[in-house]
Amino acid sequence: MPTRRHFVCALPAAWLSLTISPVRAQTTALSAALGKPDTVLVLRHARAPGVGDPDQFKLGDCATQRNLDAQGRSQARLSGERLKSARFRPTLVASSAWCRCQDTARLMDLGPVHTEPLLNSFFNADRATRDAQMQKLSRYVDGLDPRGGPYLFVTHQVVITALTRHDAESAGGVLIELPSKGGARKATVFPALTSGS
Repeated sequence: MPTRRHFVCALPAAWLSLTISPVRAQTTALSAALGKPDTVLVLRHARAPGVGDPDQFKLGDCATQRNLDAQGRSQARLSGERLKSARFRPTLVASSAWCRCQDTARLMDLGPVHTEPLLNSFFNADRATRDAQMQKLSRYVDGLDPRGGPYLFVTHQVVITALTRHDAESAGGVLIELPSKGGARKATVFPALTSGS
């Protein structure tokens, strides 16, 4: 029977006892990892000024949401170009349903964008809702084929932090390596590719 892989997320103590090894790698190591099939790049959406969403927020109406500004759109395009240059070719591009994530994923132009509700923000949700979502997301990641990637997830800082216990800057995130036979996963903080440019 295959060994079940585990994933760390900001959940009750039983979940937090599972381990993930944070590592800050050199750019060359990151570039090498991006080309491997057993990786999940979990990115925060590009620059969208503000915090949370307006009071009149509606999921299906981008006009009611906090969206990418001109710098954010440029940041998303440049991130996609640099990931292509690093030979990152995701077999799946999954995004939160929020417009700023969808726009980031589309502007990166790394493949068809699939909406994944498990990547949605829970910024204003209660703890029970958040924990239930994170448990489902963890199981989803557990089910990914380590030989079938790499994978790209575009989501929100709250999701990234709950999932990996790392913060993420706009268009930055965490690169996760999926072990083929259990064991601890390696999580590498992934800086925004547009930083300093």
